[in-house]
Amino acid sequence: MLTTLIFDLDGTLLDTLDDLTGSVNHALRQHGLPPRTKAEVRRFLGNGIRSLMLQAVGQAAPSAEAFEAIFCTFRAHYVEHCFDCTQPYPGIMSMLAQLQAHGIKMAIVSNKLHEAVQELNRRFFSAYIDIAVGESATVRRKPNPDAVLCALQQLGSTREEAVYVGDSEVDWQTARNANLRVALVEWGFRDPGYLHTLSPVSYFAPTADDLTQWVIEHQK
Repeated sequence: MLTTLIFDLDGTLLDTLDDLTGSVNHALRQHGLPPRTKAEVRRFLGNGIRSLMLQAVGQAAPSAEAFEAIFCTFRAHYVEHCFDCTQPYPGIMSMLAQLQAHGIKMAIVSNKLHEAVQELNRRFFSAYIDIAVGESATVRRKPNPDAVLCALQQLGSTREEAVYVGDSEVDWQTARNANLRVALVEWGFRDPGYLHTLSPVSYFAPTADDLTQWVIEHQK
């Protein structure tokens, strides 16, 4: 029986790509580096913002100190502009409302800092989701299972009744490390063709409505 969903945030519930791309390119331009395309930024996402910027800068930073300056420029800009374009993907709010009505317990886990994850949840999803867990001194970033296991504990759910929902190979590995079933969504930061090379996967969701119906069917 399926009673619980643990959601990734960026690329699964929230479309953050435009704001992240804007901040990446602001930082690169400020430090005399060429910009990245949205497709490149999309490909770099999944392991947190430091990994994002390391890949965006590539070999261009002459030293660790130079990279830290670029990273700080990115972070400061993103803090100011992280809500310019960011919004839930189509169908997400309806999906959450239907899942809540069917008694599904839900939480969010993310590689963003814990405080940022909680703020994003308050801003967008607090009517449906109470528990949001990010990286902290005691919770390692994904694909370590810490955030997922923390969310399960707070929900009072077992691994057997839960499914982890994400959009990338990082999420797939996180679910494996937490010993959870995984559903991968096809609207996020990875192309469906790539996602379908990952195995095992309990379900590939083309749309939020498809995911809703799959969950309801597996409640029985």
